[in-house]
Amino acid sequence: MADMPLVIDGPDRVTDVVLHAMSQAPNPRLRQIMDSLVHHLHGFARDVKLTEQEWEVGIEWVTGLGKQTTDTHNETILASDILGLSTLVVLLNNRLGNSTETGAALLGPFWRMHSPETANGGSLIRSPTPGALVFVQAKVIDPSGKPLAGVEVDVWQASSVGMYENQDPGQADMNLRGKFHTDAEGRFWFQSIKPAGYPIPIDGPVGRLLAAQRRHNFRPAHFHFLLYQEGFKTLVTQIFVADDPKIDSDVVFGVTEPLIGNFVLHQGEPAPDPAVTGDWYSLDATFVMEPGEAKLPHPPIQ
Repeated sequence: MADMPLVIDGPDRVTDVVLHAMSQAPNPRLRQIMDSLVHHLHGFARDVKLTEQEWEVGIEWVTGLGKQTTDTHNETILASDILGLSTLVVLLNNRLGNSTETGAALLGPFWRMHSPETANGGSLIRSPTPGALVFVQAKVIDPSGKPLAGVEVDVWQASSVGMYENQDPGQADMNLRGKFHTDAEGRFWFQSIKPAGYPIPIDGPVGRLLAAQRRHNFRPAHFHFLLYQEGFKTLVTQIFVADDPKIDSDVVFGVTEPLIGNFVLHQGEPAPDPAVTGDWYSLDATFVMEPGEAKLPHPPIQ
């Protein structure tokens, strides 16, 4: 193949010639990825007998992802999510030992790097936000069950009207976001509103594809968590509300069994915060961090 002339005399030669042209890349992992990408991409075009008009529509759709992406919205990640690619990558890369399940989940397109530092027991509510109150008690351990102290825990969620604060001018900056640190027993705890399900944006290429496929654009209610500690693999995860009507049809395929939480309703019981009256919810959670590289992801929005 080293002496192959880079001249194409028909569709059957295209893939081999392209692979030959890329074969001198010095990075072996890059060669492996690009070889597989070209094989599958060319195979896809052959399999569906892709027309020039369909190719143009596809290029226009991909171009639209970039045009729709801003400092406050990442359409490209949203596209990866609704195609199931994001969840697949998470599940391939985050298994504890030989387990087929994982506590990891999608980062999503709305994580921000600098959530406000919040003391344990504090609230994520930074502007008037309707919704049932929930008190979260959580613990972070290693695979052997040892509590992990000093873990940085980023928490974020959508409001009860189905929007993150960067999407909604009616919310204060950083509303329903906070950064906590685990205590000596690996615990952190906070107060917020019970998460509500919400629609993902459909005013761009992702929305047009969902409409063409007759799919809804809703995510079931959930909290997001990002746990960071030197010496441990950064854990990105979510906890879902079990009785959400979209729990089994998440538009971004992010729900797995280990991520469904038990939100317990308390009626006529005193809340952890004496100032709270009426009904409230509690949620207990345990997060397992495995040894590895502590690395923060690139923020999808600024």
